[in-house]
Amino acid sequence: MDRQDEAVQSFEPHRRRLTGLAYRMLGSLSEAEDIVQEAYLRWHTAERGRVDNPQAYLLRTVARLCLDHLKSARARRETYVGPWLPEPIVDQTALSPDSASELADDLSVALLMTLERLSPLERAAFLLHDVFDMEFADIAEVLDRSESACRQLAARARAHVSEQRPRFRPSPDEIARLSDGFHRAVMSGDAAQFAALLAEDAVLYSDGGGKRIAALKPIYGRDKILRFIGGLTQKGPVPVALHRLPLNGMPGFLFVGQDGEIDTVALDIRDGAIAAIYAVRNPDKLRHVAQRSNS
Repeated sequence: MDRQDEAVQSFEPHRRRLTGLAYRMLGSLSEAEDIVQEAYLRWHTAERGRVDNPQAYLLRTVARLCLDHLKSARARRETYVGPWLPEPIVDQTALSPDSASELADDLSVALLMTLERLSPLERAAFLLHDVFDMEFADIAEVLDRSESACRQLAARARAHVSEQRPRFRPSPDEIARLSDGFHRAVMSGDAAQFAALLAEDAVLYSDGGGKRIAALKPIYGRDKILRFIGGLTQKGPVPVALHRLPLNGMPGFLFVGQDGEIDTVALDIRDGAIAAIYAVRNPDKLRHVAQRSNS
């Protein structure tokens, strides 16, 4: 086996875990895949025989690359047009960290938006320890901080995450009932039917990235959401197709318009009602969804 083949074979078992870390750090699958490819190139040229724990080594590499990337990404986010939402993920198992953490399977949009509000160091410390089971001694090496400082970073992040996470997950019956109702309301344009699905304090996030029409700020409250959606239905027809698909582990939909453009909508269901709607319209964030829907 030549050196390149050996590098590929020793790297590939870790790709899913590494991509999962990078996606949680960046909120972008395309950027995460670029980061992981850069990590592979570094692995290819590394003295691999001297690496005792390849997985820990690669996680440290990806975490550092993500932190460097976030320095430039933060400037881009500050000039982003309208609300920023993470790229929707259809197959969340492809990003599983293979850990026993209670957060291992949580890729919800709400969690990713909470992580986005943390500092990059808090985000890294929390993810590496609480989701990817890394020891604080190794995290200290990644962040160039003391172990105690890393514990504090993770603790602050954990408190923010715990505050924002719902206490209970919706039941399968709740998900089915509200998803069915949402589908019927969208296709019929029945405002009263739609209103019955929403929590009074529901919020709608619409991410067009300045490339497609979207609300420039989150829309808070059932009545305001209904007025906004009513305005949209008056301006154009209902989608020609509406497909159900899981998005970030949440009930979701793929909208296909008459022009062939697609949107995704993920529903955050809490206490028997739709508490949040996450609509992604920015085509740059939907390329992998489009590829999947066309395959």
